[in-house]
Amino acid sequence: MKPKVTIGVCVRNCEKTISEAIESIMIQGYPHELMEVIFVDDGSDDRTLEIIKDYSAKMDMDVKIFYHKWRGIGFSRNVVVKNASGDYIIWIDGDMKIPSNYVRKLVEFMEKHPTVGIAKGKQSLKQGANLLGTLEAYSRAVSRMVNYKSPKAEYKSLGTGGAIYRVKALQQVGGFDKNMKGYYEDFDIELRMKKLGWSLDTVDIEFFDYERQKICWKDLWVKYWLRGYYAHYFAHKHNEAIKLCNMFPFLAFIAGLLASIKLYRIKCQAFVFLLPLQFFFKICAWNIGFLVSHLNSYGDAHKLGFVKRG
Repeated sequence: MKPKVTIGVCVRNCEKTISEAIESIMIQGYPHELMEVIFVDDGSDDRTLEIIKDYSAKMDMDVKIFYHKWRGIGFSRNVVVKNASGDYIIWIDGDMKIPSNYVRKLVEFMEKHPTVGIAKGKQSLKQGANLLGTLEAYSRAVSRMVNYKSPKAEYKSLGTGGAIYRVKALQQVGGFDKNMKGYYEDFDIELRMKKLGWSLDTVDIEFFDYERQKICWKDLWVKYWLRGYYAHYFAHKHNEAIKLCNMFPFLAFIAGLLASIKLYRIKCQAFVFLLPLQFFFKICAWNIGFLVSHLNSYGDAHKLGFVKRG
């Protein structure tokens, strides 16, 4: 008997990409009678929810749809966890696309490796719709070219999009942190799972993420500014996981250079040596977002009387 699988799709304002994500779920080779899809719309103000409802009528698998005003990604993922009937949850973001054998490959891997709590496919190294999209795809792919069972990868995050979670492990850690509203809900739960003895791993199958679309510098800045902003809460919860001394732009430039060398050996494309500039740009956005969040929390502490004035 093959296990039942829940596909969790937590979205917000994804009207341009959600159709492609859903269609890639619909063509999965895994038995559809053993699949359910749970959509959670976190306060979209575009046509995302409407598109989901249209597609749900065409899907030959169980579908559940939830929607609410914006509560954040941690809250939305817990909606999936609480309503899932599968032995595994595979998380598909609203701007992702997966190949037809993706679910089958991930489930087979988890069935063969009972100590793995979370596994994930590999970021595609295919070129995006523009140069910046390709650089972003390459940079995210190279950041996960590590052995997640190695002590050196103790604070390396797999990320939730495209990952398969063992429901038993999810239940043991009590689900996601609802206070993680923007980013880092994945890194947080990975660390909590590892503390209970579960391991992380990767599966040799590629998925396609938002980088396949065109990306502009403004969008990239906003994305990493928000990552920095939401890192503040995470850093207080796991102060060992983010070493601020390693977040200096100069060090990011060096990391980008090392990534360029590794990728050039794989792809033999000269433009990968633009990665140091991209790494520098992203870490600057991250640092400013983190600083703003820090100043905001400090101001809130003053207002609540937690910090003495003068």
